[in-house]
Amino acid sequence: MSGGPAPVTGLRLTVLLGEGDTYGHRPLYSEIVHRAHYARLAGASVFRGIEGFGASSLIHTTRLLSLSEELPVAVVIVDVAERVRAFVAELRELVGESLVAWMDEVEIVR
Repeated sequence: MSGGPAPVTGLRLTVLLGEGDTYGHRPLYSEIVHRAHYARLAGASVFRGIEGFGASSLIHTTRLLSLSEELPVAVVIVDVAERVRAFVAELRELVGESLVAWMDEVEIVR
């Protein structure tokens, strides 16, 4: 029984943002996803957090009494290492000094 092609080693890039971060008139997470698509990366997804804090040390939450509009957002991009590393350079130009991101090795299964 054939299990399909063997897994490929790649990188997962996770970028942390605030929901209210923008680039021009577009949410920053959307700009990142569109640029990843334009760069023909294998995939990108955005996940909205329900609670978190960052450099400001303020806790942002979805709880009704807080009504936060600055919830944490994670953009996750996966592709082979060379393509992800090349995209990080563009990401640095886009996000600048406030970039909070990490990469970890993954097995890409198709």
